[in-house]
Amino acid sequence: MDLEAVGDLVLHTIISNLTPKDTAIAACVSNKLKSSASEDILWSKFCFQELDLNEPIDPFGNLTPSFKACYQAWREAFSMYPWSLVMRVKRCWGRLKNWLSINFPEAEATLRKGVSEVEIQESERILKVKFPLPTRILYRFCDGQDFNEKSSGSASGSLLGLIGGYSYYTHLVNVFLLPLNEVVLNTKAIIRHIRLFSKNKYVVVAASYTESEKFFFLNCTTGQLHVGTVNLATEGEMIPCVPNALISSVHDSNGDQQQDAMLLWLEEHARRLENGMIKLREERGTRSISLFPEEPPFCSTAITNGVKVRASAVFVPEIADLQNETTKYTFSYSIRMSLQREGCVINGIPFSSCQLKWRHWIIRANDRVESDVNGEAVIGQYPLLLPGEKEFVYESCTPLPTSLGSVEGSFTFVPGRLADPKGAPFEVEVARFPLQLPDYIF
Repeated sequence: MDLEAVGDLVLHTIISNLTPKDTAIAACVSNKLKSSASEDILWSKFCFQELDLNEPIDPFGNLTPSFKACYQAWREAFSMYPWSLVMRVKRCWGRLKNWLSINFPEAEATLRKGVSEVEIQESERILKVKFPLPTRILYRFCDGQDFNEKSSGSASGSLLGLIGGYSYYTHLVNVFLLPLNEVVLNTKAIIRHIRLFSKNKYVVVAASYTESEKFFFLNCTTGQLHVGTVNLATEGEMIPCVPNALISSVHDSNGDQQQDAMLLWLEEHARRLENGMIKLREERGTRSISLFPEEPPFCSTAITNGVKVRASAVFVPEIADLQNETTKYTFSYSIRMSLQREGCVINGIPFSSCQLKWRHWIIRANDRVESDVNGEAVIGQYPLLLPGEKEFVYESCTPLPTSLGSVEGSFTFVPGRLADPKGAPFEVEVARFPLQLPDYIF
């Protein structure tokens, strides 16, 4: 074909359907192809499709002269990694940062700039490990979170953790992604206390520094992520956080199938944030990411006589005791109750308030009833519900001998107030919600 005879529009259409690599090759064929392949509108498309960039910004945040120069800068900065993996990691961080910027900007402000390849290599030298490829790229894009006085959300510690957490009674957890320098410091400190870790290639990558500690460990050899149990300090007991079958080629720089648990874990976390499975919770003016599920099938909802009750549970790995056959797994559950705007309606008669008096729980391990509990109040309180007000929320916990179970039950309410009842007590359903060891543990 005589390329000189092809019209500019046709040539542009052909070039537009090539990959960046093929475009660069085509530019070597003739001056006319070189001119078409150098058009910045073409490279702006590549930058947007592969790097989600609307401006020609290089990996260090600097403005480049053109989108072509921008694309070249990115390829050169990550030339030691599979490009498909680089794009995937950038998308993962992009999703997380986008959600944070819209919903939780105070947490987004704690994210640190990425580290250099030299800094990663120095950390590996100190710890005598080789990080999985996806984890290396994750830290190239973002060096975890700052944890200091500015990010402290309460006297109990910061609640701005990217991973989030839960609380019940005095147990409070909020998990931060650690910056590389803290990975080094925490790993060295824990190795001194847990001999198991000196023989294996584990590093601490995420933790909660509230009153209730919780540590996540990356196995740099296998690429699996683990979380410590109550027996961590004495037995080195841990639980895997991601399905083993999904982890592959964590040190293979060839191909495009590399995925370690860190990348899979963060991608799943982004998915749950985006689809509303987990949301922000505000308590006493402080916001945090709550790991209690907000959507079915993991969150149940029932409305009885105008009283709405939502309920869900989360596995608490740091309290798990895999050596105890009766209390092997611990789950925290969150109950949210509110009164609809029309108030409490019984037999067609509306009441402007109702107050809880009694609770009844049926807790099952598999299909066997583990406990059948009746008692006054909830955590020592008798919540008074008024139309349209915020949910009354409380958390509690229960141990199970099995990794699968459920909770259901009811609350007994009195229309009006306990001190001034306006009618007979009535039962409000708490629909069954699951207790189960999840595929992904956060």
